Amino acid sequence: MFARAASVLLMAISTLPAFTLAPVTAVAQPVPPPIIAGYGDVNRPVSGAFAPDKNQHYKLVFRVSQAAATPGTVNPGLNEVARVINLYGSAGVPADRLDAVVAVNGGATPAMLDEPHYRKLFGTANPNLSLIQALSAAGVKVTLCSQALAWHHYSPAWVAAPVIRTPSALTTLATLQNQGYALLDTQGAR
Repeated sequence: MFARAASVLLMAISTLPAFTLAPVTAVAQPVPPPIIAGYGDVNRPVSGAFAPDKNQHYKLVFRVSQAAATPGTVNPGLNEVARVINLYGSAGVPADRLDAVVAVNGGATPAMLDEPHYRKLFGTANPNLSLIQALSAAGVKVTLCSQALAWHHYSPAWVAAPVIRTPSALTTLATLQNQGYALLDTQGAR
């Protein structure tokens, strides 16, 4: 019985049309340009499990509270914000589907100072200003904790445009989380 079934199967297979397998070539998808050009480098491609969905709307709030290693270098937390925004952009999420807010306090407070006051305090140009402008141009709201501003003894008039002052970073974080924003902490940013 087994021999008969095997011969019927072989006969059925032999009557099937022959297929040739052509080599499969990957079609390169164009990589969108970074949303924040010049900052927040991204390793490409952006794919895999839990990759951003280009059709979803994202609400993100970032906490940036650590200072850069030296006054002449870009704050790594701010650069991490740019990297995350660029990750979403690289996955095809348009900037208008990202609502992002940066809540700055603590050691990162000086990064929010305008050029004259930063230079006077640290003897160098503020390397964060062009990044702050680029984030703002992409729709990211960069905010500064008024409590941290007072603690550092900085005048509100020293804050660079377009930085937005808030009562505190912690209330900003809590308020936005209650509005459905996902909290992303930049501590330990590379």
